[in-house]
Amino acid sequence: MAVSFLQEREVSDLCLGKPPLRSLSASSTIAHALAALNNSEDNFISVWTCDHRSKKEEEGEEEGGECCRCVGKVCMVDVVCFLSREDNLLSPSQALKAPLSVILTQAPPRIVVHLEPSSTLLEAIDLILQGAQNLVVPIIAATRKSGISRRKQIQIQKSLSTSHNGREFCWITQEDVIRFLLGSIGLFTPLPALSIDSLGIISTDVLAIDYYSPASSALPAISKSLADQTSVAIVDSDGTFIGEISPSTLGCCDETVAAAIATLSAGDLMAYIDGGGPPEDLLRVVKARLREKNLEKMLQEFMILSPLASDASSASSASSSDEESSSARMRMRPGGRYSKSSSYSARMVRKAEAIVCHPKSSLVAVMIQAIAHRVNYLWVIEDDCSLVGIVTFSNMLKVFREHLETM
Repeated sequence: MAVSFLQEREVSDLCLGKPPLRSLSASSTIAHALAALNNSEDNFISVWTCDHRSKKEEEGEEEGGECCRCVGKVCMVDVVCFLSREDNLLSPSQALKAPLSVILTQAPPRIVVHLEPSSTLLEAIDLILQGAQNLVVPIIAATRKSGISRRKQIQIQKSLSTSHNGREFCWITQEDVIRFLLGSIGLFTPLPALSIDSLGIISTDVLAIDYYSPASSALPAISKSLADQTSVAIVDSDGTFIGEISPSTLGCCDETVAAAIATLSAGDLMAYIDGGGPPEDLLRVVKARLREKNLEKMLQEFMILSPLASDASSASSASSSDEESSSARMRMRPGGRYSKSSSYSARMVRKAEAIVCHPKSSLVAVMIQAIAHRVNYLWVIEDDCSLVGIVTFSNMLKVFREHLETM
């Protein structure tokens, strides 16, 4: 029954209610991407190329028509990691002029793959297991109409381009597939009740860094965790799990967090990016170390107000200009919410607390836990907080796929 369920279900079933993708042209600069991300509630923005193709070259396109394809995605973590490179710290404004292509994932497997609405859910799972993270699907009329209100459509159209050659697209993620399977979990009995340990889906190949190591030394691990849709564990000298530097949390910051990465330890960075906002003592530490490294001017080149500048005005200069500065720092977020710290963007702020489970946790419990916290993975720890490994959505989908082959 589970096999027929996955073969009969189309990916269009997972597109119901999804908004159209906001997009950038592949010819854009990193500065364009940064501006789009700072004004978007989405963590990722799709990147597209458009070419003139004939009908023979591209099925479904008219002679001389324009063929548009999504070639990747970009998020704030991509921008932050790029700006945190040693050769970009001295002149962030110059670095932002670089083409967007320099931060797009080029190596196979393709992380963004186009898929027709009539494709089966089983086909979607196979693509994900081959390395795809986002499946780009055209939004059919019925799905589009039932998805969002007319007012919301107008807001989206004003913010970013969503139409490509007259068609709109959404994308399906690993989370979408896991959520869909969870809704019919009874079809896969007894698999969901088995522990993740017994299923062998705990990966011990984790990205980890010592609490006291420089945060800058974690940049390669942060970039890899973003590519793998995982996270970087923070551990002590005994291997005890303390927390994480998560791309999901880091993505809620703005580009000025590059200053913290350049100056703080991994443990302090974990505290800095916590959803409550950077602690004042860490802000002072960052400022002092920027002076020591002759990098204090780097924030000025971002051309936005930073929380590091919040204490720059003295108490004696309570003039109208100070009031304007204070007002500017208290920037409005979409939805009428205010943020005192401009280190956090319009996207949903996520607490830095790591989500963990036990090796004996059941598969269904881990699925529910990950979905509830909007993460693609869970850290697996023992009762003494020693790190066992990590379990990901990809691991979970693999065991579902293997289970189907035995039915």
